[in-house]
Amino acid sequence: MSIPFSRAAVLAVALLPYLATAAPISPMSLEAALQLAARRSETTRAARAGALSATESAHSASQLPDPTLRIGVDNLPATGPDRFRTTRDSMTMKRIGISQEWLSAEKRAARQAAADASVERETVLVQAAAADTRRQTALAYVDAFYAGESLKLARLMEHHAHEELEAARARLSSATASSQEVLALAGAKGVSEDESAETLQQQGSAAAAFQRWVGVPPEELLPPGTIAQPSEESYVASHPTVAAMQREAEVARRAAAVTASERKPNWTWEVSYGQRTGYSDMVSVGVSIPLPVAPGERQDRDTAAKLALAEKAEADLAEASRAATAEYRSLRSDAQRLEQRIDRYRSAVVAPASQRTAAATASYRSGQGSLVALFEARHAEVEAQRKLLALQRDLAKTQIQLAYRPLTAEVTQ
Repeated sequence: MSIPFSRAAVLAVALLPYLATAAPISPMSLEAALQLAARRSETTRAARAGALSATESAHSASQLPDPTLRIGVDNLPATGPDRFRTTRDSMTMKRIGISQEWLSAEKRAARQAAADASVERETVLVQAAAADTRRQTALAYVDAFYAGESLKLARLMEHHAHEELEAARARLSSATASSQEVLALAGAKGVSEDESAETLQQQGSAAAAFQRWVGVPPEELLPPGTIAQPSEESYVASHPTVAAMQREAEVARRAAAVTASERKPNWTWEVSYGQRTGYSDMVSVGVSIPLPVAPGERQDRDTAAKLALAEKAEADLAEASRAATAEYRSLRSDAQRLEQRIDRYRSAVVAPASQRTAAATASYRSGQGSLVALFEARHAEVEAQRKLLALQRDLAKTQIQLAYRPLTAEVTQ
């Protein structure tokens, strides 16, 4: 018994690659696709790098400027027998000192607030990039799923046309069918094959778009399922453009505050030590105070310019809020209309088309109906189902625009 067992073991090992290839592929859900897309999103990674840059810059916003080391030689002879000699003339002094520009606590607080506002703006951009990735991935998922379902219907129609053409040819050979019927079914088969090819082309485009976001081809996808819809208030408040404009307005206000604080000049303190040959060393202490001789023409103008930018940002924010509100109402109206159309189409078109196919099948089996009539009924039913799929796809894409447009917490890698 050992020899047959060995042969069986060898055969099993040889078949392992084929068994692994034939293993069923677990279907992918919408949430799994979103997680894959979030992990490989380069747009989000770029936005995250921008946020990190702003965060690092914010750490130094409230710091004093670096001190300045000052080294020099005062009163060095330039002519005569002692020229360029540092130890011959009593007035020559070698000097070393340090100076420090001083910023008030108010100025440093204003700069820190402006830097923090920039960090918040970059953080919103990270969230916006993550939300856009999720939205684009969900739209690609819906397109790929419904393209696959539409291809199934197209191939079903092609299969029906092939069956009916073969049956018509058999009836023609037995003189129970006309050549016109065969020719009509042959043309219908060609149309069905072309429709399958067109649908396959559409599925290929949808699969390429899906793989662009997820990184893997859509082998088998689960239905998108129910997509929760936000309220108008939450949609507008979390809209990427509105959130970005809010942060932009805050940055503009903080920048105006920093510019306004510059109306008071920064003082610079300096201490130096001077060494002389044969005489006492010297210590010098001083302060430099800029004199704003025309603040109305310089500092005030700069502040007015920044305040104008802040007003512009606030106007852009108001316009973005209006646009987001109109966008929500338009999408919500489209979703409601599509839901009504789907319910009406299912009861007024799909159900009668199914009943027509059943009646045509029964009539053909009883010998009272023709194959052409049966094919037309089947074709009409498949077309009705394809139109229903198109409506369901449009509804899902509209709901995705509503659900995935607003900002969401970034999916960490």
